[in-house]
Amino acid sequence: MTMVRIPPPALPVRDRRAARALSPMLTRLAEERATGVLVREHGVLYLAEGRVVHAESPLAPDLGVLLTAHGTLAATAWQRVAAQTPGPAQTSDPAQAPDPAQAAEALLRSGVLPTGALELCHLDALYDAGYFALAPSGTPGRFRYGAGPRLGPLPSVPVVALERETLRRRLLLHRLWPDPAADSAPLIRADPAPGPAAALSVTPRQRAVLDRVDGVRTAADLARDLGRQAFHTLVDVRRLTAAGWIAPVPADPAPPPAPPPRPVTTDPDIALLKRLRDALEAL
Repeated sequence: MTMVRIPPPALPVRDRRAARALSPMLTRLAEERATGVLVREHGVLYLAEGRVVHAESPLAPDLGVLLTAHGTLAATAWQRVAAQTPGPAQTSDPAQAPDPAQAAEALLRSGVLPTGALELCHLDALYDAGYFALAPSGTPGRFRYGAGPRLGPLPSVPVVALERETLRRRLLLHRLWPDPAADSAPLIRADPAPGPAAALSVTPRQRAVLDRVDGVRTAADLARDLGRQAFHTLVDVRRLTAAGWIAPVPADPAPPPAPPPRPVTTDPDIALLKRLRDALEAL
């Protein structure tokens, strides 16, 4: 009996391009079972024994926002945790937010929040910030070994799982609307807006986003205002953009290039003629 080996199906071109954009450094750190902090252009990943235990990004709401926005946790309870677990940047402002990973563990020990709800919200925040931390970047990442993280009571994530989920999210956004300009630019209402029939297809979640579009807020700003994961807000933004409801603020046109400087001549004949002209004008 002849055995025929069938090669695995090749990834689509778009899949291969997205896969190359993920961090080879992160893959190597996972294989090394490294512990430390990976700093990238759009976010930070905290590793413990090669697993991702926490992620942060300026483009994604942190754990405190996700917990308190919709009543999962009272804001006063989070503030108490903030006072007990100051973050690394909390040296001059005691009201600043706590380190989210330490705060989550403090909440777990206090019992003020069900364990399952806290673990779910922790993973939501991790995958959300991790998506932006793994975004394509023009600057190399930096890793600090042994910089504090550890495996704690909250669930950690294998690097391969975070990369796979990041890739899935990229492809989903691309299918919804391939132009990423609306992800980071301030958003404006489209003019003219779609007709009444299109308005019926806007979901309540999308309506909440649409109502806050003001020409100033970006998708990240909308996510914080709504207390939602930034990626889920991007999904709504791309769908609204594809439907013609919103658009990114157009970029300012580049200023025209400066005219070239007038050439300076040192030809002695030209210099003599100029002196003659000046003498004749003085008569």
